[in-house]
Amino acid sequence: MAITSDSSAVPIEQDDGLDPEAAIALLLRNLRASSDGMTSAEAQRRLLQYGPNELRRRRGLRWPAELAAQLTHPLALLLWAAAALSFAVGSGVIGIAVLLVIFLNAAFALAQELQAERAVEALSRYLPQKATVLRDGRPSSLDVAELVPGDVVVLEEGERVPADVRLVQGALEVDMSTLTGESAPVLRSAELVDVGVPRLMARDLAFMGATCTEGEARAVVFATGMHTELGRIAALSQRVEVERSPLERQVRRVAWLIAGVAVAMAIAFVPVAIFGAGLSIKNAVVFAVGLLAGNVPEGLLPVITLALAVAVRALAKQGALVKRLSAVETLGSTDVICTDKTGTLTENRMRPVAVWTPEGLTDLAGASESTVLDRAGDAALTALARGAVACNNARLEESGEHVGDPTEIALMLTGGALGAPTDPDQRQRARVALFHFEPHLKLMSTADRDGDQLWLHTKGAPEAVLARCETVLDPGGEAVQLDDPGRKRIAEQIERFSADGLRVIAVARRPLPDGPLPKQREQVETALTLLGLVAMEDPPRPEVAQAVASCHRAGIRILVITGDHPLTAAAIARRVGIGGERAPRTVMADAIESMPQQELTQLLATDEELVFARATPEAKLRIAETLRELGHVVAMTGDGVNDAPALRRADIGVAMGVSGTDVAREAATMVLSDDNFATIVAAIEAGRRVYDNVRKFIVYIFAHAVPEVVPFLVFALSGGAI
Repeated sequence: MAITSDSSAVPIEQDDGLDPEAAIALLLRNLRASSDGMTSAEAQRRLLQYGPNELRRRRGLRWPAELAAQLTHPLALLLWAAAALSFAVGSGVIGIAVLLVIFLNAAFALAQELQAERAVEALSRYLPQKATVLRDGRPSSLDVAELVPGDVVVLEEGERVPADVRLVQGALEVDMSTLTGESAPVLRSAELVDVGVPRLMARDLAFMGATCTEGEARAVVFATGMHTELGRIAALSQRVEVERSPLERQVRRVAWLIAGVAVAMAIAFVPVAIFGAGLSIKNAVVFAVGLLAGNVPEGLLPVITLALAVAVRALAKQGALVKRLSAVETLGSTDVICTDKTGTLTENRMRPVAVWTPEGLTDLAGASESTVLDRAGDAALTALARGAVACNNARLEESGEHVGDPTEIALMLTGGALGAPTDPDQRQRARVALFHFEPHLKLMSTADRDGDQLWLHTKGAPEAVLARCETVLDPGGEAVQLDDPGRKRIAEQIERFSADGLRVIAVARRPLPDGPLPKQREQVETALTLLGLVAMEDPPRPEVAQAVASCHRAGIRILVITGDHPLTAAAIARRVGIGGERAPRTVMADAIESMPQQELTQLLATDEELVFARATPEAKLRIAETLRELGHVVAMTGDGVNDAPALRRADIGVAMGVSGTDVAREAATMVLSDDNFATIVAAIEAGRRVYDNVRKFIVYIFAHAVPEVVPFLVFALSGGAI
């Protein structure tokens, strides 16, 4: 690995053929840094060059200008005219009341504008306030804003990573969910050098905002502030401009229409009254002023605000917290929902459904947590159960509040149902070594002692495990050669599981010789014996199918944008009714990123419901922008830091209140306290009711103006005779 620097950023270049020590030496040389840190004088110079290590806001809110914009809104201008005319004709009380309405509504609108600035401030909360840095040859506790490229920081369990860093000593488990959406901690080590992989997947790098869950390490900073991965997301979020809601646009049009009619009538009245009714110029002007005042709808803005406020209160009781009043009506105008799968359409709770071994299928769908199936005659099933429990870090609690990753909990339940002991202390005593799960490899392995024999147990994605398997365990416990027909049979079973919306984990093992294990896991995770497959499901929420049907009846199109496997995502979408009777078409996110804009526009211009799998933040943002350019009103769900730009770009950003991050909740317009898709649909229905009520009131305003204006005109034009 080599890192070069310039005045704005320090990009990373991967270099083949380097061992870890050579990579670190080259890194420090290009950063003009030392493993013992840098001097305070050099750090100050670099601080001037690179700037503070903080996420910068695009600009502060210029509240006087923003307030002036709200006070010159078309409807506000009409209210100003109404107030002035009320004072002119001697109605001072009415004039004061109208002025209060103007300033009250301007204050509401200004508060909404301030809300838009909070997403970047929430991103800053992912930065620790202090960091341990090697300066002048000794550890010092410094503000993270003072970090510069080339600094060496000490990272420990429980701390957040203060900048984008390359590990130079030690190893860590880090929670990268704020950046990648992956819930499982990943291993980062100074001994690992990855080449030709996406930056976020490089095993020698850690990134600003990630949390250290285990271990201790030293690392050298290579990017700070807005040049970090978190800074890139902040920049995307700031690039998005918040636009007026459909209601705001329509109210402006209605306001200009009313203003035009009122002014035209007042101007036309003066010559007609003078020459037709014989009124004096003074009286004609007085009556024109009264006519103009009668056409100004003083109550329109307060009534709209009141209707929206009532709807916001009602939605809060249903689990939808709306942060902008105008967003309620925008919900009512929504015609496309872009939703995630996990936790929104599903319960975000894995449970085992079936186990496959060469002997056949074992159904676990009806088994309770206390059930133990009698399959002692199948040696492969017994070995699979033991492997699923051994290669695991979850804990099963008697209270039912299990601890660990949902997938690992499901594997523990599988092992328990098949008779394997699930005592975590016993598992820990038998464990000799642990090779952490890594998204790049899609594998996790443990070395465990069983009596005199040392076993390697491996679990992971079926395609990753199968590629390392040479044999398969038959029902009698013998390892037989895994030939091409056998691999085809296993692949077909995996396809069947995935087509049913099930997540599949393969479990394998191999005996290990006594003695020290190789440092490189690639030398250990080879020549494996496949034990079987575990299929598990994250079941759809029971109320989602009805909510999807309600969307279809209301003419709302649903797009699924998820990071999951395409077959699994499509199967869940089909089960809840997305796509109609046939399975929805699946599009991979990497295809979106390379797709020309015209082709993407054509794809989204149809009424077809689609599933976008393995989605990235950029793909979500591009989909939202394209849908809006096509004239759709878009609601977009999200829960991670990386969802913030898309949440802000959509007409309605919907964040998860239970599983979502602070950044997503701040960037969103609506927060779901129950993370439920059905709540989104209920909010849309409430928004449509508000829209209908506002439309009725606008009709009432025009109807109300007729009996108010017509007698006035008759009296004036008759010269007071009528």
